[in-house]
Amino acid sequence: MPGAGGTAARLLVRASGGAPVETGRLPAREAARRELSKGAYHENDPHPLQRALDHLWTWFGDVVSAASVAAPGGPAGLIVLLLAVLGLGAALRWRLGVPRPGRRPTEALFAHGPRSAADHRAAADTHAAAGRWNQAVQERMRAIVRSLEERALLEPRPGRTADEAAAEAGRALPAYDARLRAAARGFDDVTYGGRSADRAAYLTLLDLDRAVETATPRPADAREGASP
Repeated sequence: MPGAGGTAARLLVRASGGAPVETGRLPAREAARRELSKGAYHENDPHPLQRALDHLWTWFGDVVSAASVAAPGGPAGLIVLLLAVLGLGAALRWRLGVPRPGRRPTEALFAHGPRSAADHRAAADTHAAAGRWNQAVQERMRAIVRSLEERALLEPRPGRTADEAAAEAGRALPAYDARLRAAARGFDDVTYGGRSADRAAYLTLLDLDRAVETATPRPADAREGASP
């Protein structure tokens, strides 16, 4: 009989007639593979999707286990860390707001027909008194632009956007150019970006409105010379 290290290892199997037949190792392995590949042996195998999910959960469990070992305080420390991350994400979402699809800051500043600067200021004061800071900021920005139109520092244009108004007003009042552009961005963020204004944002616009109302404009000829 050949030893374990021999090259002619044999496997005894029964032929159909019952006589023992010697079969080589490789043919026997191939025959076993074909036999085990039959559907009857795999009726209860998990679905490919189930196997993928099992692998995913195993990987996730390994990651959590490794993180709990590395985190200060073990599993309890990991839970605290995850809660802190979730809290930070919620705070950022609340502070920055959620952009609303389908709206762009190219819509007209005055969407509800012509009103005077005094009307917009009165509406802004009413909203501010009720704590409706978004509406208060919007109306105060409209009051600033309408006031400039009433003073003939801006040509009245119904389709003008907040950004366009700020750019044009900055040429007439260069000392307030940066503040006017910042005010327009704040208006766009509240109106189109889904962000929330607060009392401080409104007071900033209120101060700008009062300052611009009495500001001395650059002479018309100087503005025309500075235009591109």
